[in-house]
Amino acid sequence: MGALLLVLLLAVVLFGLGFAVKVLWWVALFVLAVWLLGFVVRSVDGAGGRSRWYRW
Repeated sequence: MGALLLVLLLAVVLFGLGFAVKVLWWVALFVLAVWLLGFVVRSVDGAGGRSRWYRW
């Protein structure tokens, strides 16, 4: 009985971990798309050159 509960608990943990990893992949893809879009949609500064879209 204990082994069965251990196997069920392991299955639930692995399912939850797999779901979390899948969500993190979607978040990473969204952040990558926004980051790449930032290079395309940069503003133009007063001198006619391209300015940085980030404030580092």
